[in-house]
Amino acid sequence: MALSLQAEHLKRYKAIARLLLKYGRSDLATHAELSELLPEERSPDAASAADAGDIAADLERLGPTFIKLGQLLSTRPDIVPPAYADALARLQDDCEPFPFAQVEAILSEELAVRPSKIFASIAARPIAAASIAQVHHAILRDGREVALKVQRPGIRAQVMDDLAALEDITAFLQQHTELGQRFGIATLFGEFRKSLLRELDFRQEAMHLVTLGEGLAEVPEIIVPRPLTDYSSSRVLTMEFIAGTKITELSPVARIELDGEHLADALFRAYLLQILRNGLFHADPHPGNVFVVDGRIALIDLGMVARVAPGLQERLLQLLLAVTDNRPDDAVRVLLQLARRRDGADVANFHRGVTDLIGQHQVVTVLQPQVGRVVLMLLKVAGENGFLLPPEFAMIGKTLLNLDRIGHILAPKFDPNAAVRRHAAEITTEQIDRYVSLSTLLSGAVELKNFLRDLPGRVNRILDRLAENEFKVRVDAIDEVRLMEGMQKVANRITVGLILAALIVGAALLMDVETSFRIFGYPGLAMLLFLGAAAGGVGLVIVILMNDIKRK
Repeated sequence: MALSLQAEHLKRYKAIARLLLKYGRSDLATHAELSELLPEERSPDAASAADAGDIAADLERLGPTFIKLGQLLSTRPDIVPPAYADALARLQDDCEPFPFAQVEAILSEELAVRPSKIFASIAARPIAAASIAQVHHAILRDGREVALKVQRPGIRAQVMDDLAALEDITAFLQQHTELGQRFGIATLFGEFRKSLLRELDFRQEAMHLVTLGEGLAEVPEIIVPRPLTDYSSSRVLTMEFIAGTKITELSPVARIELDGEHLADALFRAYLLQILRNGLFHADPHPGNVFVVDGRIALIDLGMVARVAPGLQERLLQLLLAVTDNRPDDAVRVLLQLARRRDGADVANFHRGVTDLIGQHQVVTVLQPQVGRVVLMLLKVAGENGFLLPPEFAMIGKTLLNLDRIGHILAPKFDPNAAVRRHAAEITTEQIDRYVSLSTLLSGAVELKNFLRDLPGRVNRILDRLAENEFKVRVDAIDEVRLMEGMQKVANRITVGLILAALIVGAALLMDVETSFRIFGYPGLAMLLFLGAAAGGVGLVIVILMNDIKRK
């Protein structure tokens, strides 16, 4: 791997090498040629002494890129062992706030006007401070309350440097390690990179707020804050202020007063609509981003979203129904349609693994249902048996896992399986209604009319060609001419090789014949045969190499 010699990149290479060595992946550090950066720390015992609980703190010290990467890896049980996945799932994105003077400077720069011209007041103390941005409460000149999200100074350059270093390493591991090829870590990193860059552009988040808000308008229990695009930019996002309480901070009395079962069901419906119908979903609904406002659920911080293609939506719908209905055979069939098969994939063992996993899910359902956990564990079973599922699968599993947790907080006896079955049935009915709508039927009727109109002429042309013996069927098959040329080249090279071998054998036999004709003190005829064989061998090698280079 060609390592960058920039000081910042070398610093990040060294930090990544420390993590790999500390947490038991010295093999990856060696493959990526990173262990040379730490010659004094190559002790093979270092990994065994490391505590999985330290990994979250180590990533937090490295900054926002590694925090986001850790959060992503926590959703990949196929790559990360359970102890580390649990530790990464608890990663906190809270940071010390940056000075209010810098907030005002960024606002002036991004909005091209003094903040006092737009805002009647801005709270100097932030409501929340994360690794990428911090949020302040503000009041517009017209009296509306807004939440003002301001990006940290210099964070974009830091993230881009981190991504450049990680891209070098993942590309090398993808090409040269079994782990990288098995899990497609270059593809995984590509999805992570796109997601993080979208999160750095607040204009994208503003569009997500509008799109998701419109898509969830039919779910009255869900609130999505509206953005104020006139007062937003790539580094500043102004949106409607929602005064609510995090569901994790609800008092026991407040929980009793809430209709938690109804709210949890509405939340599942909202996310299934996003994933299975709308194709754009909020990919980070952890409890800290979910508020309760006047008996309704408010979703905030919609920077991380993911898209689902229509074809994948249908397969996911079938898979979720198969999992919740305890139909492992149907689940395997859908997964085989979704997955990319690697060499040596074990279908039989994959089928057994999926069957065991869904069976365990049905047993655990009695205690605490977790649809998201099953989806994530399917990634593990697929990876272990040579199958690679689409990268969106991990984001969907993470989202469903967070919904399981939120549903349990709102209503401890809430059953996600029943919610999935109920709302998936509604979505299926909507899709069928859409397909059999009047416009669809009219479009199909027009196509049928065109087909029937053109059919007689096409049949006549086919029959005329058959009658005149001009009917031809074109088949793209093997190029026989090139195949025969290739076989002839192989035969020629084999013949030349046999002749050269015969010359060498003949020369060896003539070495024992006494003669006055000598070259370099050896029988002359034998030496001529040796030299001829050597020249022929060199010529054959040159011809082979020249042909190979020309072909490339």
